[in-house]
Amino acid sequence: MPRILIITNGPLCRNPRPLKEAETLGQAGYDVTVLMVRNHAPSEPYDLALMRTAPFRREAVDLIPGYRASRARLLWRRGLLWAARNTPRAWRIMDRRSLGPTSVMLHRARSLQADLTIVHNEAAHWAGTRLLAAGRRVAADIEDWHSEDLLPEARFRRPLRLIRAVERGLLHRAAYTTTTSHALAGALHERYGGRQPEVISNSFPLQKTWHGHPAHVVDNTGKMPVPRKETPAFFWFSQTIGPGRGLELFLAAWARTTQSSRVVLLGEPEAGYASSLLARLPVEKRVRVSFRPLVSPAELPDVIAEHDIGLALEQGFIVNRDLTITNKILQYLNAGLTVVASDTAGQREVLAHAPDAGVIVRLGETTDVAATLDRLLGDQEGLARRQTAARRLAEQVYCWEKEAPRLHELVERSLK
Repeated sequence: MPRILIITNGPLCRNPRPLKEAETLGQAGYDVTVLMVRNHAPSEPYDLALMRTAPFRREAVDLIPGYRASRARLLWRRGLLWAARNTPRAWRIMDRRSLGPTSVMLHRARSLQADLTIVHNEAAHWAGTRLLAAGRRVAADIEDWHSEDLLPEARFRRPLRLIRAVERGLLHRAAYTTTTSHALAGALHERYGGRQPEVISNSFPLQKTWHGHPAHVVDNTGKMPVPRKETPAFFWFSQTIGPGRGLELFLAAWARTTQSSRVVLLGEPEAGYASSLLARLPVEKRVRVSFRPLVSPAELPDVIAEHDIGLALEQGFIVNRDLTITNKILQYLNAGLTVVASDTAGQREVLAHAPDAGVIVRLGETTDVAATLDRLLGDQEGLARRQTAARRLAEQVYCWEKEAPRLHELVERSLK
């Protein structure tokens, strides 16, 4: 059976796209190896749990102590990365080391035989261009438009010229490329030419329970769940809770709502951010905001389903965030949460399939957003209908059961 090598810059539990890819191809009978970067100690137990039943092998590049790399080698790698990210900008323009452990990743990839190598994330993308130059067959997943991502102060520290050269090279030379939305696929093709990326969404396998109900509650007769009686809860999650994610703008509008509701934020708050966020709210609203710690990927779907309305607050002034479709909005649909989505091209693309599954808001228009939230909260039966529409959209369009055959077809075609 053909050998597939998947390369990603981070733990598997924090990289759902390569994980789903590896599981899908391994279950299809391919001989799959994932080359990942062990750089976050708390993630390792989750990765080990995943590997107990995984239909693929895992190889690791170590950036944390306690594994195969010596302490001296780890310090050397970290020092190179720090230096690359803190040199004067004129020197950093083409410095690949600021992308991650590119050299060791490429060395390990060259040592692993593969009929097809699929690269994810920036460091792996760079390695993919070098493998292409050596005659290897390479495909690339462009989950994010890295050269058009992040806030301006973060972009200033990035080797943008190098990243653009890598993106262009992959779009012109890879066996195939994939991305997350039709909006992003079209923009990448318009900028760089080459072959337009195929779209594989950030969806997940359909979960067995949604919004606290068994998956069979909604059937072909249109039966819907009974509306909940408790106070409706808005829900947002990320690895990190911090600025630049739309929370400040949402809470400014939510503070003006008159209908009763609460807000739950899941993730690791940056130092001092939780208190600064709450300080923006009236005292009576602060008690209605709660913070939950990170949970394992296996637990997250059920945690999401405990809530009512999912917040997809992508910042449209960041080009990548405007065009991509993140896993966040699709996990809300899967869990049967109606969605409050910021007005981005990617999120309009999702809700165009089923407008009743959520509402699009312009986050800066505080008064209008507050009125929209009050209308949503004030109609329990309407909210239940929207939640049903959200789950149906997941079942009919945005679930991994729809995407896995497309991935399998791309891989088969590229190996011919």
